[in-house]
Amino acid sequence: MNTQIAILVAALMMHCIQAVEFTFDLADNAEDCFYEEIKKNSSAYFEFQVSAGGQLDVDVTLKDPQGKVIYKLEKATFDSHQFVAETTGVYTACFGNQFSAFSHKIVYVDFQVGEEPALPGVDEHATVLTQMETSSQAIHKGLNDILDAQTHHRLREAQGRKRAEDLNQRVMVWSSLETAAVILIGLVQIMVLRNFFTDRKPSQAHYGRL
Repeated sequence: MNTQIAILVAALMMHCIQAVEFTFDLADNAEDCFYEEIKKNSSAYFEFQVSAGGQLDVDVTLKDPQGKVIYKLEKATFDSHQFVAETTGVYTACFGNQFSAFSHKIVYVDFQVGEEPALPGVDEHATVLTQMETSSQAIHKGLNDILDAQTHHRLREAQGRKRAEDLNQRVMVWSSLETAAVILIGLVQIMVLRNFFTDRKPSQAHYGRL
């Protein structure tokens, strides 16, 4: 039983698919482009999400090797796009932040190319899959779903943490301003009261001499 589990784990670890998944910092008033070579008739999946910065929006453009725009969004927070390459060449994905002069953005990108290959040894025969092979495929699919869910959960957690930190900073600034205002009002009141009593002392002294 342990041997079968080890074989299954090894088979899952041997799985490989051409994919690019990363997070980068997009500076304010800037545009960053990334390139991926795709063969003709290959399927591709493109996904992005802005996890932090400003209003959580960027401009996104996806171009084919001839420079033709095949996908474009303006001031978007997240989206996905699946397509089939019509020509072989280098495809370009650009992220723009030119409309923001002060805030930079943290952007997550997932770019997958090609169909996901089957597990080693599963599609090598034409007979009906055994129970072990069927279970392996089900576990493999479940693991991929878990990885995707964990990735999106981390992105949402990072986005929520960033918002909480920004809110906490604003509350601290507002509280500091309120504290300074209370102290200033107290000082002004003290000064007014002191001037009031100071103004009356000469009058009392004058009446005393009379």
